[in-house]
Amino acid sequence: MKRRSLASRHERPLIGVTTSEVRPAERINPTPEGEPRGREMALGLPYLKGLEAAGGLPLVMPPLSDDAIEPLLDRLDGICLSGGPDLDPQTYGAGPHPELGPTEPDLDRFELAVARRADAREMPILAICRGTQALNVVRGGVLHQHLPEISKEIAHRQQTPGDQTSHPVSIDPKSRLAAALEGSEIDVNSFHHQAIDRLGDRLVVSARAPDGTIEAVEDPTRPFLIGVQWHAETLVHRSYEAALFRHFVEACRDEFVELQRRRGREVA
Repeated sequence: MKRRSLASRHERPLIGVTTSEVRPAERINPTPEGEPRGREMALGLPYLKGLEAAGGLPLVMPPLSDDAIEPLLDRLDGICLSGGPDLDPQTYGAGPHPELGPTEPDLDRFELAVARRADAREMPILAICRGTQALNVVRGGVLHQHLPEISKEIAHRQQTPGDQTSHPVSIDPKSRLAAALEGSEIDVNSFHHQAIDRLGDRLVVSARAPDGTIEAVEDPTRPFLIGVQWHAETLVHRSYEAALFRHFVEACRDEFVELQRRRGREVA
């Protein structure tokens, strides 16, 4: 039974997906027989469907106590850091900008702790939008808190649906991102209020928008540690984004096999 379980996980790696989006209690309409009204966490299904379609088994990660993070990571083969609200600037030692959006400091602490510990383990990480900013903060970087102050050339918060693109990005053709996307010039969507300012340790820029905004980062020393500023999960109907998810899941599969090898186990 154990060998079959390991073989199944080899075929479909288990990938944790963070979520930092919260629905306020006043926006929830419970049924009379349901639980009392309260705050709820929310995560768009496209993250989960994109990972599943690429061959992974996604697992939504609730905010847990600090001592539960390591046992949780022990059971995972990769981490997807999802999008969400603005990060609390206190997490990178800055005061709040007047245009700072709503933040969730408690969830920030959990997500950053997960990202930091997964990074220390050298687990495969795919970061998306806010997740890319969180990855940069974990590596010691800082953010632009109000992107419209930096550039008005591109509307980085597009008004069209997320399954449509709004601007191009130029990708370093020698980057791991270019290899994962299987292309170096693509169009992306854009829904971010903040962006990377100072890069975190050992991160390099792998893509920029025409206005110079950093659109993707990676650690070239790692098999897979990539962050994209656009919402790739809503564009998986396009070949580039589907390829990105496939390459990530493959890296998670390789991570599982390598972990079992180090433990002296054979995966059938």
